[in-house]
Amino acid sequence: MSLLQRIEQHFTASIDAKQRTLETMGQRLVDAAERMAERLGQGGKILICGNGGSAADAQHFAAELVNRFEIERPGLAAIALTTDSSALTSIANDYAFEQIFARQVHALGRPGDLLLAISTSGHSPNVLAAITAAQEIGMTTVALTGRDGGPIARQLTGNDLEIRVSATATARIQEVHILAIHCLCDLIDHLLFGKEGEA
Repeated sequence: MSLLQRIEQHFTASIDAKQRTLETMGQRLVDAAERMAERLGQGGKILICGNGGSAADAQHFAAELVNRFEIERPGLAAIALTTDSSALTSIANDYAFEQIFARQVHALGRPGDLLLAISTSGHSPNVLAAITAAQEIGMTTVALTGRDGGPIARQLTGNDLEIRVSATATARIQEVHILAIHCLCDLIDHLLFGKEGEA
């Protein structure tokens, strides 16, 4: 197989994962955006967590909300729970790495806020703990997952939403997660400000 053929395989697999996820999760993306826009419009905030590439996605989403996505608008309240190295290391040192997000959710979250929990496998113990903390507070959770959803899918309640990517490879799941994040940003802007960026 040539190097170009390997690249073509990646592109084909990515397109396939996106198409299948659109077919199964398109309406859930709409529902998630509506909930996020409602919470933000009522003065709530979005807390976001994930590990590794999902931590980068958490920070990406927070930046798009706090600053701007594709239109000029006021900043929106979002906090990536992955960025404060002092909080992360002190919680991991004093308690456990599993608690690095949950402690922040308890400290910063309020009823009416929303947690965006990102995990490609659905198995991340610290993301699961964050969801538990959000449920204890009375926050809604939107989970971005992949594969079979893992324990995260089973932990969600009727007030929560799972957006599960129709793929098993981590790279494909992450590629669809970033597209889903951009869709959420666009719909939030449209719902709150009645404007549209470029598709």
